[in-house]
Amino acid sequence: MSTGQGPAHGSGQGAGHGSGRPVELRHLRAFLAVADAGNVTRAAAALGLTQPAVSRTLAALEQHLGVRLVDRSTHHLALTPEGVVFRDKAAAAVAAFDEAVDSGGLRHWPLRLGHAWSALGPYTTPLLRSWQERYPQTPLELLRIDDRTAGLTRGEVDAALLRGPVDTPGLVTEVLFDEDRVAAVTADGPLAVHRTLRLADLADGTIVLNTVSGTTTVDLWPPHARPAATLTVANTDDWLTAIAAGRGSGVSAASTAAMHPHAGVAYRPLVDAPTVPLLLARRDAPGHPALPKLAALAREIIGEDAPG
Repeated sequence: MSTGQGPAHGSGQGAGHGSGRPVELRHLRAFLAVADAGNVTRAAAALGLTQPAVSRTLAALEQHLGVRLVDRSTHHLALTPEGVVFRDKAAAAVAAFDEAVDSGGLRHWPLRLGHAWSALGPYTTPLLRSWQERYPQTPLELLRIDDRTAGLTRGEVDAALLRGPVDTPGLVTEVLFDEDRVAAVTADGPLAVHRTLRLADLADGTIVLNTVSGTTTVDLWPPHARPAATLTVANTDDWLTAIAAGRGSGVSAASTAAMHPHAGVAYRPLVDAPTVPLLLARRDAPGHPALPKLAALAREIIGEDAPG
Protein backbone atom coordinates (compact mmCIF):
# COMPACT_ATOMS: atom_id res chain seq x y z
CA MET A 1 0.00 0.00 0.00
CA SER A 2 1.39 3.37 -0.96
CA THR A 3 1.49 6.24 1.53
CA GLY A 4 1.47 9.00 -1.09
CA GLN A 5 -0.66 12.01 -0.32
CA GLY A 6 -1.03 13.54 -3.81
CA PRO A 7 -4.39 14.28 -5.46
CA ALA A 8 -6.56 11.50 -6.83
CA HIS A 9 -6.02 10.76 -10.53
CA GLY A 10 -7.23 8.10 -12.91
CA SER A 11 -9.79 5.36 -12.56
CA GLY A 12 -7.71 2.25 -13.15
CA GLN A 13 -8.49 -1.01 -11.39
CA GLY A 14 -6.29 -2.34 -8.61
CA ALA A 15 -4.95 -5.77 -7.84
CA GLY A 16 -7.41 -8.39 -8.88
CA HIS A 17 -9.37 -5.82 -10.90
CA GLY A 18 -6.90 -4.83 -13.62
CA SER A 19 -4.09 -2.29 -13.66
CA GLY A 20 -4.03 1.11 -11.96
CA ARG A 21 -2.61 3.09 -9.06
CA PRO A 22 -2.34 1.29 -5.71
CA VAL A 23 -4.52 2.15 -2.74
CA GLU A 24 -2.88 4.90 -0.71
CA LEU A 25 -3.46 6.13 2.83
CA ARG A 26 -5.27 9.18 1.47
CA HIS A 27 -7.91 6.87 -0.02
CA LEU A 28 -8.48 5.21 3.33
CA ARG A 29 -8.52 8.49 5.24
CA ALA A 30 -11.04 9.97 2.81
CA PHE A 31 -13.29 6.93 3.10
CA LEU A 32 -13.09 6.95 6.90
CA ALA A 33 -13.89 10.67 7.01
CA VAL A 34 -16.96 10.14 4.82
CA ALA A 35 -18.04 7.16 6.93
CA ASP A 36 -17.73 9.21 10.14
CA ALA A 37 -19.37 12.39 8.81
CA GLY A 38 -22.09 10.78 6.71
CA ASN A 39 -21.61 13.66 4.29
CA VAL A 40 -18.90 14.41 1.71
CA THR A 41 -18.95 18.16 2.40
CA ARG A 42 -18.31 17.71 6.15
CA ALA A 43 -15.69 15.04 5.42
CA ALA A 44 -13.89 17.41 3.06
CA ALA A 45 -13.89 20.14 5.71
CA ALA A 46 -12.43 17.75 8.28
CA LEU A 47 -9.68 16.71 5.85
CA GLY A 48 -8.95 20.23 4.62
CA LEU A 49 -9.80 19.24 1.05
CA THR A 50 -12.42 20.22 -1.49
CA GLN A 51 -15.64 18.25 -1.86
CA PRO A 52 -14.85 17.20 -5.47
CA ALA A 53 -11.41 15.94 -4.39
CA VAL A 54 -12.92 13.74 -1.68
CA SER A 55 -15.59 12.45 -4.07
CA ARG A 56 -12.94 11.54 -6.66
CA THR A 57 -10.76 9.84 -4.07
CA LEU A 58 -13.69 7.79 -2.77
CA ALA A 59 -14.72 6.81 -6.30
CA ALA A 60 -11.15 5.76 -7.10
CA LEU A 61 -11.06 3.54 -4.01
CA GLU A 62 -14.36 1.90 -4.93
CA GLN A 63 -13.13 1.29 -8.48
CA HIS A 64 -9.92 -0.25 -7.18
CA LEU A 65 -11.81 -2.57 -4.82
CA GLY A 66 -14.54 -3.34 -7.34
CA VAL A 67 -17.31 -2.77 -4.78
CA ARG A 68 -19.58 0.07 -3.76
CA LEU A 69 -18.66 1.24 -0.26
CA VAL A 70 -21.11 4.11 0.19
CA ASP A 71 -24.81 4.32 -0.66
CA ARG A 72 -25.31 7.71 -2.27
CA SER A 73 -29.08 7.41 -2.75
CA THR A 74 -29.90 9.73 0.16
CA HIS A 75 -28.60 13.11 1.36
CA HIS A 76 -27.07 11.44 4.42
CA LEU A 77 -24.61 8.93 3.03
CA ALA A 78 -24.72 5.44 4.51
CA LEU A 79 -22.25 2.59 4.27
CA THR A 80 -23.17 -0.45 2.22
CA PRO A 81 -22.67 -3.87 3.88
CA GLU A 82 -19.34 -4.06 2.07
CA GLY A 83 -18.50 -0.59 3.35
CA VAL A 84 -19.18 -1.63 6.95
CA VAL A 85 -16.74 -4.54 6.63
CA PHE A 86 -14.13 -2.42 4.86
CA ARG A 87 -14.34 0.37 7.44
CA ASP A 88 -12.99 -1.91 10.16
CA LYS A 89 -10.11 -2.95 7.92
CA ALA A 90 -9.36 0.61 6.82
CA ALA A 91 -9.45 1.94 10.39
CA ALA A 92 -7.09 -0.81 11.55
CA ALA A 93 -4.68 -0.12 8.68
CA VAL A 94 -4.61 3.64 9.25
CA ALA A 95 -4.25 3.21 13.02
CA ALA A 96 -1.36 0.77 12.54
CA PHE A 97 0.42 3.21 10.22
CA ASP A 98 -0.11 6.15 12.56
CA GLU A 99 1.14 4.11 15.50
CA ALA A 100 4.27 3.12 13.57
CA VAL A 101 5.25 6.66 12.53
CA ASP A 102 3.93 8.52 15.59
CA SER A 103 5.44 7.00 18.72
CA GLY A 104 3.86 9.76 20.82
CA GLY A 105 0.38 8.62 19.80
CA LEU A 106 -0.68 12.07 18.66
CA ARG A 107 -2.93 10.89 15.81
CA HIS A 108 -5.78 8.54 16.61
CA TRP A 109 -9.22 8.02 15.18
CA PRO A 110 -12.05 8.65 17.67
CA LEU A 111 -13.52 5.55 19.27
CA ARG A 112 -17.29 5.70 18.73
CA LEU A 113 -19.44 4.02 21.39
CA GLY A 114 -23.13 3.68 20.58
CA HIS A 115 -26.14 3.18 22.82
CA ALA A 116 -29.90 3.29 22.34
CA TRP A 117 -30.61 4.70 25.80
CA SER A 118 -29.01 4.96 29.26
CA ALA A 119 -25.51 4.07 27.99
CA LEU A 120 -23.57 2.39 30.84
CA GLY A 121 -26.06 3.53 33.44
CA PRO A 122 -24.43 4.83 36.66
CA TYR A 123 -21.01 3.99 35.25
CA THR A 124 -21.34 6.26 32.20
CA THR A 125 -19.71 9.36 33.68
CA PRO A 126 -16.89 7.44 35.42
CA LEU A 127 -16.14 5.67 32.12
CA LEU A 128 -15.97 8.91 30.13
CA ARG A 129 -13.84 10.68 32.74
CA SER A 130 -11.44 7.80 33.24
CA TRP A 131 -11.03 7.35 29.49
CA GLN A 132 -10.20 11.03 29.03
CA GLU A 133 -7.60 10.84 31.80
CA ARG A 134 -5.91 7.69 30.51
CA TYR A 135 -6.23 8.00 26.74
CA PRO A 136 -6.57 11.72 25.95
CA GLN A 137 -5.24 11.28 22.41
CA THR A 138 -8.07 8.88 21.47
CA PRO A 139 -11.43 10.67 21.89
CA LEU A 140 -14.27 8.49 23.12
CA GLU A 141 -17.48 9.62 21.43
CA LEU A 142 -20.73 8.46 23.07
CA LEU A 143 -23.51 8.40 20.44
CA ARG A 144 -27.19 7.70 21.04
CA ILE A 145 -28.67 5.90 18.02
CA ASP A 146 -32.24 4.59 18.09
CA ASP A 147 -31.57 1.17 16.67
CA ARG A 148 -31.55 -2.34 18.15
CA THR A 149 -27.75 -2.49 17.80
CA ALA A 150 -27.22 1.28 18.29
CA GLY A 151 -25.75 1.67 14.81
CA LEU A 152 -23.19 -1.12 15.20
CA THR A 153 -24.33 -3.30 12.30
CA ARG A 154 -24.54 -0.24 10.02
CA GLY A 155 -20.96 0.77 10.78
CA GLU A 156 -21.95 4.01 12.53
CA VAL A 157 -20.08 3.06 15.72
CA ASP A 158 -17.12 0.87 16.68
CA ALA A 159 -18.77 -0.68 19.74
CA ALA A 160 -22.16 -0.47 21.43
CA LEU A 161 -23.75 -0.82 24.84
CA LEU A 162 -26.83 -2.97 24.33
CA ARG A 163 -29.47 -4.31 26.69
CA GLY A 164 -31.21 -7.63 26.49
CA PRO A 165 -30.27 -10.68 24.42
CA VAL A 166 -28.67 -9.88 21.05
CA ASP A 167 -28.65 -12.57 18.37
CA THR A 168 -27.58 -10.43 15.40
CA PRO A 169 -25.08 -12.37 13.24
CA GLY A 170 -21.54 -11.06 13.07
CA LEU A 171 -21.43 -9.50 16.54
CA VAL A 172 -19.33 -10.43 19.56
CA THR A 173 -20.83 -9.56 22.94
CA GLU A 174 -19.69 -9.49 26.54
CA VAL A 175 -22.04 -9.19 29.54
CA LEU A 176 -20.87 -6.31 31.74
CA PHE A 177 -23.56 -6.59 34.43
CA ASP A 178 -27.24 -7.38 34.96
CA GLU A 179 -29.78 -4.70 35.77
CA ASP A 180 -33.01 -4.95 37.70
CA ARG A 181 -36.17 -3.82 35.93
CA VAL A 182 -38.41 -0.94 36.91
CA ALA A 183 -41.97 0.01 36.05
CA ALA A 184 -42.49 3.47 34.58
CA VAL A 185 -45.96 4.81 35.40
CA THR A 186 -47.81 8.10 35.12
CA ALA A 187 -46.64 10.29 38.00
CA ASP A 188 -50.15 11.29 39.11
CA GLY A 189 -51.76 7.95 38.24
CA PRO A 190 -53.05 5.27 40.62
CA LEU A 191 -50.01 3.00 40.22
CA ALA A 192 -47.61 5.70 41.41
CA VAL A 193 -48.87 5.42 44.99
CA HIS A 194 -47.22 1.99 45.36
CA ARG A 195 -43.59 1.69 46.51
CA THR A 196 -43.07 -1.44 44.41
CA LEU A 197 -45.02 -3.08 41.62
CA ARG A 198 -45.49 -6.48 40.02
CA LEU A 199 -46.03 -7.39 36.39
CA ALA A 200 -49.65 -8.23 37.12
CA ASP A 201 -50.23 -4.69 38.39
CA LEU A 202 -49.44 -3.35 34.92
CA ALA A 203 -51.27 -5.97 32.87
CA ASP A 204 -54.75 -4.50 33.29
CA GLY A 205 -53.75 -1.34 31.44
CA THR A 206 -51.91 -0.42 28.29
CA ILE A 207 -48.18 -1.17 28.02
CA VAL A 208 -46.06 1.27 26.02
CA LEU A 209 -43.44 -0.64 23.99
CA ASN A 210 -40.38 0.78 22.26
CA THR A 211 -40.24 -1.66 19.36
CA VAL A 212 -37.14 -0.13 17.74
CA SER A 213 -34.53 -0.21 20.51
CA GLY A 214 -36.37 -1.37 23.64
CA THR A 215 -36.05 -4.75 25.33
CA THR A 216 -39.59 -5.20 26.66
CA THR A 217 -42.15 -7.28 24.78
CA VAL A 218 -45.43 -8.90 25.85
CA ASP A 219 -43.44 -12.12 26.30
CA LEU A 220 -42.25 -10.67 29.62
CA TRP A 221 -45.69 -11.59 31.02
CA PRO A 222 -46.93 -15.19 31.40
CA PRO A 223 -49.06 -16.38 28.44
CA HIS A 224 -52.20 -16.40 30.58
CA ALA A 225 -51.63 -12.88 31.92
CA ARG A 226 -50.57 -10.78 28.94
CA PRO A 227 -51.33 -7.02 28.97
CA ALA A 228 -54.79 -5.94 27.90
CA ALA A 229 -53.41 -3.57 25.23
CA THR A 230 -50.13 -2.20 23.89
CA LEU A 231 -48.98 1.08 22.37
CA THR A 232 -45.84 1.06 20.22
CA VAL A 233 -43.31 3.91 19.93
CA ALA A 234 -39.95 4.25 18.21
CA ASN A 235 -37.62 5.74 20.84
CA THR A 236 -37.14 6.50 24.52
CA ASP A 237 -38.33 10.09 24.26
CA ASP A 238 -41.69 9.07 22.76
CA TRP A 239 -41.92 6.26 25.33
CA LEU A 240 -41.57 8.74 28.20
CA THR A 241 -44.00 11.20 26.62
CA ALA A 242 -46.69 8.56 26.20
CA ILE A 243 -46.38 7.40 29.82
CA ALA A 244 -46.39 10.96 31.18
CA ALA A 245 -49.54 11.67 29.16
CA GLY A 246 -51.33 8.77 30.86
CA ARG A 247 -51.51 6.61 27.74
CA GLY A 248 -49.99 3.59 29.45
CA SER A 249 -47.18 2.20 31.59
CA GLY A 250 -43.78 0.84 30.65
CA VAL A 251 -41.02 -1.48 31.79
CA SER A 252 -37.32 -0.72 31.49
CA ALA A 253 -33.92 -1.32 33.05
CA ALA A 254 -33.17 0.39 36.36
CA SER A 255 -30.64 2.77 34.77
CA THR A 256 -33.47 4.44 32.90
CA ALA A 257 -34.78 5.93 36.15
CA ALA A 258 -31.48 7.71 36.81
CA MET A 259 -30.54 8.57 33.23
CA HIS A 260 -34.00 9.66 32.05
CA PRO A 261 -35.88 11.41 34.88
CA HIS A 262 -39.20 12.94 33.79
CA ALA A 263 -41.58 15.11 35.78
CA GLY A 264 -44.55 13.17 34.49
CA VAL A 265 -43.14 9.68 35.06
CA ALA A 266 -42.64 7.77 38.31
CA TYR A 267 -40.30 4.79 38.41
CA ARG A 268 -41.01 1.89 40.77
CA PRO A 269 -39.03 -1.34 41.36
CA LEU A 270 -40.61 -4.27 39.53
CA VAL A 271 -40.08 -7.08 41.99
CA ASP A 272 -41.02 -10.13 39.92
CA ALA A 273 -39.40 -9.33 36.56
CA PRO A 274 -36.13 -10.93 35.36
CA THR A 275 -32.99 -8.84 35.15
CA VAL A 276 -31.69 -7.30 31.92
CA PRO A 277 -28.10 -8.01 30.81
CA LEU A 278 -26.08 -5.00 29.66
CA LEU A 279 -23.71 -6.02 26.89
CA LEU A 280 -20.63 -4.50 25.30
CA ALA A 281 -20.85 -5.47 21.64
CA ARG A 282 -18.50 -5.15 18.68
CA ARG A 283 -18.36 -6.53 15.17
CA ASP A 284 -16.51 -9.81 14.68
CA ALA A 285 -13.67 -8.08 12.83
CA PRO A 286 -10.34 -6.40 13.69
CA GLY A 287 -12.09 -3.10 14.47
CA HIS A 288 -10.70 -0.07 16.30
CA PRO A 289 -7.37 -0.83 18.01
CA ALA A 290 -8.57 0.75 21.28
CA LEU A 291 -11.50 -1.64 21.73
CA PRO A 292 -9.63 -3.95 24.16
CA LYS A 293 -8.79 -0.90 26.32
CA LEU A 294 -12.45 0.13 26.34
CA ALA A 295 -13.60 -3.32 27.46
CA ALA A 296 -10.92 -3.48 30.15
CA LEU A 297 -11.78 -0.04 31.51
CA ALA A 298 -15.49 -0.81 31.60
CA ARG A 299 -14.85 -4.02 33.53
CA GLU A 300 -12.53 -2.18 35.92
CA ILE A 301 -15.03 0.57 36.71
CA ILE A 302 -17.91 -1.85 37.21
CA GLY A 303 -15.71 -4.14 39.30
CA GLU A 304 -14.81 -1.31 41.66
CA ASP A 305 -18.48 -1.05 42.59
CA ALA A 306 -19.04 -4.78 43.04
CA PRO A 307 -19.73 -6.09 46.56
CA GLY A 308 -16.59 -7.28 48.28
